[in-house]
Formats: sequence, structure tokens, C-alpha cells
Amino acid sequence: MSTTADPLAALGALPGVAESVESVRKAVDRVYGHRIMRRRSNAVTSEAALRAARGSAALSGADWALEEVRRRTDFGTDDEARMMGAALRLTAEAGQLLSIWRQSPLRVLARLHLVAAASDESRVGRPRQAGEAVDEPLIELPLPDAREVSGRLDGLADLIIAGSSAPALVAAAVVHGELLALRPFTSHNGLVARAAERIVLIGSGLDPKAICPAEVGHAEQGRAEYLAALEGYVSGTPEGMAAWIAHCGRAVEFGVRESTAVCEALQRGAA
Repeated sequence: MSTTADPLAALGALPGVAESVESVRKAVDRVYGHRIMRRRSNAVTSEAALRAARGSAALSGADWALEEVRRRTDFGTDDEARMMGAALRLTAEAGQLLSIWRQSPLRVLARLHLVAAASDESRVGRPRQAGEAVDEPLIELPLPDAREVSGRLDGLADLIIAGSSAPALVAAAVVHGELLALRPFTSHNGLVARAAERIVLIGSGLDPKAICPAEVGHAEQGRAEYLAALEGYVSGTPEGMAAWIAHCGRAVEFGVRESTAVCEALQRGAA
């Protein structure tokens, strides 16, 4: 990252990023302007949360049909079911942590991991220590050691607490990318990273009603494209960073498209 006073703002100046930010803003404004949002925004928010959880779980290996997620009540029977349950819990929890995020992001990340893991093991809710393995088989990038993780987490927290003039999309993409690159916990890092992105998008005011689920878009673009874009972030090059931010922007726009379809269905009385 840049050493300027506001490194996130510097990322916002990368080629193509302003266009991604503007495209996302226009898409979000359109769905917020839908007539159904004046009367049934809570229903859209609830449906978006369900679809967000489904999308996030799909990227972590539990690719279930939406109707299966809606139908199931037991999420403790096997690995996929537990992953889906974790995604559902995180999506619900994210909205409860907005007020804490800007003051204590590391506390929020610890809470997200605790909720995802649903365990009282000593490793849960704290960054991994030297020698501890990480269960994140779908991300095969080199794993930073525990010392690097600690330093970079502190740096990320400082950025969040200090605030930035950068657009919400840029901040959300950096939080998401950094957490995936670090994989700071022994498990559930993908789910936690996407939940943190969700917190930034909602808390920034870009998506205050949580109706633009980026998780849907990340899943819809496919795991291969997701991982390729993440490699761009990890490279640290201007081109790679810009490509990752653009990928995250498209994810939000796919989420907008999903919720627009929900609005249309509600308007027709079909959902």
C-alpha cells in the first residue's frame, strides 16, 4: 500500500477506478429509486440477506440452490451445511456491528470469526499464531506468516479508524482483498472477508438498507474469476489493484440486478 496520508484515496485515482465507482453509484441509485422500496424495503433487505449468504457460501464450497437454503432448517449435518449456516449467521450479524466497525475493526473481525466458527475452541475469534494451519482450501495463494498477519491487520485497522476520502467501493474492496490475502484466522476467512466488505458497503452509506449484496455478484462471476482478481490484489501492482476494485464493483452491480429482480417480483405479487 502507498505511504501517503490517505492511501485508499490514492487507489481511487488508479486508471478505471473512477469509472467503476460511478457505474456502481448509478446502479445503486436506480434500485433505491424503485417504487417498491418506498413500501416494502424490509422485504427486499431480507431477501437480499438470504441471497448474500447463499453467494458467500458458494464461494467457500457450499453451492446450494436458493430454494434449498430457504427450505432447510438444519445446518449442522455435514461440512456444506455447516458452511451455509455460518454464512447465514454472518450475514445476520454484520448489520449488528456497524457502530463498532469504525472504532474497533479488529474487535468486529474477531466477532465475525466467532460467529462463523460457532465454537469455543481457543483458536476461534483471534488471529492465528505461528505454526497454526489454515483451513481455506479454495484459496491457494502463499500464506503470510503470523507476524506479517499481525502487522498488516494493525495497519488495516489504522486505515479504517483514520477514515478516508476514498469511495466506499475502494474501501470495501481493500478490506475484502486484504483479509483474503492474509487469511488471518484458522478457518472461515472467505466468509469473514465478504462479511467485512458487506459492513463497509452498508456503513459507508452506499447501501444503507443492505439491498445490494456483493456476495451474489462475486459468486455469479465465478470462483475462477474471483481468484484471478484476488491475485491482482495480492500482486500489489496498480493494474492488479484496479482490476480487483473493478471486480468488486461488478459484484455490487450484480447484487443490484438481483435485488431489482426481487423488487419487480414483489411488485407483481409473485414473491
